Amino acid sequence: MTRCRRSWPWWRWGLTGLSALALALSGYLSWHYLVGGPVIGCGGGRGCDQVLSSRWSAIGGVLPVSGLAAGAYLAMLVASLSIGPATAVPVRRLAWGALLVLVGAAAGSGVWFTIVQKWVIGAFCLHCMATHITGLLLAALVIWRAIMQFDGNATPRCVIGPWPAIGLSMVGLALAGILAACQVGITPPAVYRGGESQDNLTALDPHAVPLVGSPDALYVVTLLFDYKCPHCQPLHFMLDEAIRRYGGKLAFALCPAPLNSRCNPYIRRDVDAYKDSCELAEVGLAVWVAKREAFGAFNRWMFSWESGDRWHPRSLDAARAKAVELVGQAKFEAARADPWIDRYLATCLRIYGATLQGGSGGVPRLVFGSRWVIPKPIDGDDLVSILQAGLAVPMP
Repeated sequence: MTRCRRSWPWWRWGLTGLSALALALSGYLSWHYLVGGPVIGCGGGRGCDQVLSSRWSAIGGVLPVSGLAAGAYLAMLVASLSIGPATAVPVRRLAWGALLVLVGAAAGSGVWFTIVQKWVIGAFCLHCMATHITGLLLAALVIWRAIMQFDGNATPRCVIGPWPAIGLSMVGLALAGILAACQVGITPPAVYRGGESQDNLTALDPHAVPLVGSPDALYVVTLLFDYKCPHCQPLHFMLDEAIRRYGGKLAFALCPAPLNSRCNPYIRRDVDAYKDSCELAEVGLAVWVAKREAFGAFNRWMFSWESGDRWHPRSLDAARAKAVELVGQAKFEAARADPWIDRYLATCLRIYGATLQGGSGGVPRLVFGSRWVIPKPIDGDDLVSILQAGLAVPMP
């Protein structure tokens, strides 16, 4: 028992356990990247769904960063089994050296991806943050213990001295910096998730629904969106560019699909971020009913912002005030009572439900014929590429 305690003190159990936990988390995220489907605790536009479907979840849109993390944590787990006093000193030094480089890379990557989630994506993935926090704990534990290990000779000497330990950790930080530079510098291909519905999707009359573009356009793509969705916001400002690239032969039918169970029966669990989504959709449709030519201004205002460094969804009170400003109080109140609003919203949600596959429940969602995609375009070129590759919208 005493020998066992010397070989496996509490910190070794902690090191091995944390490595196994981080490996399980990153392995699960890698599996999700490869096969798709829902992530436990995600869906319906939640923060982790936004992070995992962003360009930052991979390098160049090809290599998942979770796969790199899984390999690193697997190596840490193996190395943690070779640092005990029963292992030859050269092997122990090699294992500690590998651990120091790996935890330096894990700590640096954790800081980088936390910055990306906070200031670039504007949403957090709990699974990712759990992995990053575990990596930071591993870095603190490994660096602390590395400089305290002795080889067991009569005159003890460090297996890894303080300066070599710091130096090896800095090598790991440099590797994390290279990863960040690759993500910033390599432009990934157009990113989207998609599929094909087995159900007959409702065909919308472009002359009778809110539209961006001409109702006489040759190709009409349905856009499912939520006024509180952060990914819907930049997409709306790419629509005009895509229409221009198609020479006016493309239009987008705007179909609100609130991610809230009050009006959307396909949402199983509500999220505070989408608390007023149903009401905002109804306000927008009331503007269209009351004064069709005012709807474009209202829609653009909902997805724009006047101050700050990022977009924040409009509040319900602000949206109502803007609607009244555009169409007048009497017309707005009359439009709110129009039964068309409930009928059209129900139609949009049927399209949303018919395109749910493998737990892919987020918006924005583009639908053309029987095909649908959840796009992640960076610019208008990306959007056009997704329209052609994902939805088979021919270029005129």
